Amino acid sequence: MNRHSQAAVMFLLGAALLHAGSTGLYLRYVKAGLQPLLLASGAVLSVGALATVWYERRRHRTRQQTHEGHVHEGHAHESDAHEGVAGEGDAHGGHAHPEPRVSWLLLLPLLALILVAPPALGSYSALRSGTALQKPYGLGPLPGSSGPAQLSVVDYASRAAYGNGRSLGGRTVRVTGFLALDGSGQPYLVRMALNCCAADAQPVKIGLTGQLPPVLRPDAWLEVTGTYASRLERDPVNGGPIPYLRVGSVRPVPVPHDPYDETWNN
Repeated sequence: MNRHSQAAVMFLLGAALLHAGSTGLYLRYVKAGLQPLLLASGAVLSVGALATVWYERRRHRTRQQTHEGHVHEGHAHESDAHEGVAGEGDAHGGHAHPEPRVSWLLLLPLLALILVAPPALGSYSALRSGTALQKPYGLGPLPGSSGPAQLSVVDYASRAAYGNGRSLGGRTVRVTGFLALDGSGQPYLVRMALNCCAADAQPVKIGLTGQLPPVLRPDAWLEVTGTYASRLERDPVNGGPIPYLRVGSVRPVPVPHDPYDETWNN
């Protein structure tokens, strides 16, 4: 891989990062807050690749000018000049050590980023990982003053598990997540929470009870409207708390633009 090939790979990688960062594709890999850093990285790689091409072209022109200068120095030392130029060419070209072929492996993550968009983690991962719910520092007032309060899975689970539902004030809530069914058929509303990227995603689970649909399909995204249920159980994986929500109504919804929940216990 010569310098021009390196620049091409670096430019393609930078362009792929810019594409992922300017669309929703990056949300499959990292949380939304990292978008500026992703765009900055793509810009730096692209500019670095263009600078490498410019530097190589400039160096090539300098070599040509130096060669022409040696040729026109004088016919008396023409043979010596040719030998010096040849020796210089050998030093720069013939005896140069090429970059190792293993550097072409840099194309693999590039192809993976361009060709493969991994699906968001679902019920299979959620049921094999313990809940990531932790005690919050504080619980503020519910959003809005009337009607169902729109809460994230993490927000409702925190209020129900650690506040005994007091901060919910008897309000009806609306929570969106995907469905997971354990071995006994118990349904859970789940959202995978991110700390940094999809590699460290962990589930936060809410048990569902009450008026449930007769047919439940794992990984289906649902908007659940209901009220606080005092039932609380322990996750069999890590012993973490899993609060419950008494279901009043359920509505299927499409997969959200950002399938992960970044609302860690604030």
